[in-house]
Amino acid sequence: MPIPKKPFAQLISLLVFSFILCGACQLFRPRPSQERRFLPGLELVVVVGFQAAMSEWDEPKAVRSPITGSVFSTAPVSAEVVNKMTAKLFEGVRKGGDFELIFPGQTRGVYSSLLSSDAERAEFGMFQQIGQTFSADAVLVGYLYRWRERVGSDRAANRPASVAFELSLIRPEDGAILWREKFDKTQQSLSENLFEWDTFVRGQGRWMTAEKLAELGLEDMLSRMPIGRNDEKE
Repeated sequence: MPIPKKPFAQLISLLVFSFILCGACQLFRPRPSQERRFLPGLELVVVVGFQAAMSEWDEPKAVRSPITGSVFSTAPVSAEVVNKMTAKLFEGVRKGGDFELIFPGQTRGVYSSLLSSDAERAEFGMFQQIGQTFSADAVLVGYLYRWRERVGSDRAANRPASVAFELSLIRPEDGAILWREKFDKTQQSLSENLFEWDTFVRGQGRWMTAEKLAELGLEDMLSRMPIGRNDEKE
C-alpha cells in the first residue's frame, strides 16, 4: 500500500530537523577550559592598544599586517572605534590580573616623541622602543582592519556586521613575537552556515552590531593570551 504523500513529507521534514538539531548539539558543546601558555619573566606589559590600519577616508582594499604579514580585507575604522576597542582591550587584560600594566595613555607621549624625532622609523621599531623605555617585558599592540556596521535590525539585517583585527605581544629586547591572534569575521545566519551555531547562541539568536561581534572575538583572543606569573591560586 503506498504511503500517503503528506505523512511521508512530514516524516522527511522530521528526519532533516533531527539531523540539524543533532549536528547543532555537537557543535554547541561547552568550551573546554584552555590552559594558557606560561612564558617565564612576562610580568610588566605595555598596552599600546589598537591602531587603525587605514583612515576613514581611504578606499577599502587588501592590506598586509605590518607585524605578522597576514592579509586582511579592510574597511574604514574611525578614531572613536579605535579608542573604544583600546579601552576594552586594556580592561580585558586588567581583569585577567596576570600582569603589571602600563596604560595606553602613558605611551602616547613616548610614541609622539619617537615619531617627531624619527618619522621614518618603522612602527615595529617604535613599539620595541616604547617597551624599552618602560623596561617592559612585552608590548601588546593591535591593528583594526575592518569595522563594517550591521545594516538593518537585530531581527532582520540587510547586511551583517563584519570586523577584523589582530593582537601581537612583542618582546622589546629583540622584537620577537611572543604571541599573536587574529579575528576576521562576518556574521552569517544558521541557514547559510550551521557552524555559526556558537555565534548564534552567544548573540542570543540575533544579528549583532559590529561592537558586539568584536567583543566576542576579543574575549576569545584574551582567553588564549599567555601568562607570565606561575603563581598557583588557592
